Amino acid sequence: MPAEGPYEDGPRKVARVVLLDPQERVLLLHGHEPDDPADHWWFTPGGGLEGAETREEAALRELAEETGITEVQLGPVLWRRRCSFPFAGRRWDQDEWYYLARTRQTTTEAAGLTDLERRSVSGARWWTCQELTEAHETVYPTRLAELLRRLLDEGPPARPEVLDTEIV
Repeated sequence: MPAEGPYEDGPRKVARVVLLDPQERVLLLHGHEPDDPADHWWFTPGGGLEGAETREEAALRELAEETGITEVQLGPVLWRRRCSFPFAGRRWDQDEWYYLARTRQTTTEAAGLTDLERRSVSGARWWTCQELTEAHETVYPTRLAELLRRLLDEGPPARPEVLDTEIV
């Protein structure tokens, strides 16, 4: 989720986590506009870097804050994406890196959310690739079902795949 406050020096640097459980389900968070729960979507856990932390450190911190999951094996960067979208009354321009991670810990508890996240995140759910493919929900990144299927079939890419820029 976006952090509160402005960012400088180009797009906001974001680390996201494609977290898989032993059944190869992916964990997604359910988000919505803070003042309009009808405007909702699903997205991978993650958020902006804080201070001098690395993207790997940010990925693990954000995952712990947003899901309570700390027993994680962080893998390689799968995908990189630039995106721009309106949220909470402002435009967010982000450079997102998506890390593969695996866990056996499937119970979630969003105990470390920021105020903005408390007002805009309404839960978490483990999805199978088939469920994502058949879903009539908005999911970010928009090609997640296809990307997840390729990941499960072929394994992680040799180097991060650059996804199409998404501007909403």
